[in-house]
Amino acid sequence: MAWIQRLRLSRIYPSSWTGCFHGSVCRGLSVTSANAAVQKLVPNEYDGPSVKTPIPGPRSQELIAKLDAITKNSGTVQYFVDFKASLGNYLVDVDGNRLLDLFMQISSIPIGYNHPAVIDVLKSSDNLHAMVNRPALGVFPGETFPDMLDQAFMQCAPKGLTKVQPMMCGACSNENAIKQAFLTYRRKKRGGPATQEEMDSCVTGKEPGCPPYTVLSFTGSFHGRTLGCLSMTNSKPIFRLDFPSLGWPVAPFPRLNYPLEDFVSENKAEESRCLQEVIRSIEENKVRGRDVAAVIVEPIQGEGGDNLASADFFRQLQAICKEHGVALVLDEVQTGCGTSGHFWAHEAWGLPEPPDFVTFSKKMLSGGYYFKDEFAVDAPSRIFNTWMGDPPKLLMLGAIIKVIQEMDLVGQARESGQYMMDGIKDLQARYPQHLSRARGMGTHIAVDGKDTESAAKIASLVREKGVIMGLSGKQSIRFRPALVFQPHHADICLERFDDVLASL
Repeated sequence: MAWIQRLRLSRIYPSSWTGCFHGSVCRGLSVTSANAAVQKLVPNEYDGPSVKTPIPGPRSQELIAKLDAITKNSGTVQYFVDFKASLGNYLVDVDGNRLLDLFMQISSIPIGYNHPAVIDVLKSSDNLHAMVNRPALGVFPGETFPDMLDQAFMQCAPKGLTKVQPMMCGACSNENAIKQAFLTYRRKKRGGPATQEEMDSCVTGKEPGCPPYTVLSFTGSFHGRTLGCLSMTNSKPIFRLDFPSLGWPVAPFPRLNYPLEDFVSENKAEESRCLQEVIRSIEENKVRGRDVAAVIVEPIQGEGGDNLASADFFRQLQAICKEHGVALVLDEVQTGCGTSGHFWAHEAWGLPEPPDFVTFSKKMLSGGYYFKDEFAVDAPSRIFNTWMGDPPKLLMLGAIIKVIQEMDLVGQARESGQYMMDGIKDLQARYPQHLSRARGMGTHIAVDGKDTESAAKIASLVREKGVIMGLSGKQSIRFRPALVFQPHHADICLERFDDVLASL
């Protein structure tokens, strides 16, 4: 098979795994096995998967029952993990099954399990005070807090954004970025201090103190599960069923045809249609007195099915927001921190100016958002919670950012992602009855099964062979590996993926 031959050849001449992260070929290697040619980015990482029991195994099933007796909410638990034994790209469960993890805790582990650089931070006696004390950072931060923010967040800030607000998770990052956008929109419209009528009416949730401003989101979007974020989440019914909604506007997100080069005119027309709907919604809501104060969008829709749009779509969307005085909020909770082959996915678009907000969490460990100076809060306590971030996570992230920069792991994601994508496309060409619409950026990759049941069955069968994949949307199989994911890991995944597809 051609793609397997190509993968084997790359093991002999591993241009991106020998410390040469810019394409130089290191020859003269003595290769007696596949692993002999591989320089692992995580020291002492396992050589491959090992499956000993069905998954979940007996110990996991025992623990699931115990958890359910306590929480009555264990329905999403797949198995329990032995995090002490997990390492690099490999997760080990409590039954001793070792699995190549291409989902990484829902895209939340940046440089693999138990990376030495992170372990060293947690072992340092200098950092003990940050581990044992949980400060209310908005009121009583420690002496090193500004330095922590600089080392963790500002070293990787999106170009042109010099302000950051730490938060706890992705949902609260999106919630508070939207609040900050509302504050600025209202401040500009009011043109002066709040009136007494506004002060009196706001405490009961009435106008004019609580204006009926809205946020425009897109079909297929996911921005979190808190009540405010649910009004901007439009992907799966189970997320919103039975909860009240703020009734904010929703525009269609482009549904592109693949391969892109075969559908240029159709995809351009589809993106134009969606942009026209954005304009129509902004204008109609303004007439109704429900001004759209912000537009929130994911660079790549995650839960909605790994839907992408072109760079031109996002450039035009920014222009529309500027024309109508609407803040553009980029939700990079899942796409941030290198997975797309850019540290921030929006860096690939060539925007004429920075976005107004960029929210983050997951691989960034702690939540938060970057924002333009013009959106700074105008008074204390406008944006606030008890913790406003988490110092231990900032210390860990500072070490992670250093590893990413020193090892060029963003470049590694581009190379490994292209290698993985080539393999997925080859499988798609060989099994068109099972796979379609391969797509992605960097290692942020997805491919569709023929339907919901088929995609779930494929992912389950591949897991039985020792590889963890994720699911998204109605029928998509998604890949979210760590930044230490290398081509030899892709080989393992593709070979087991191939075995499953051949058996169906």
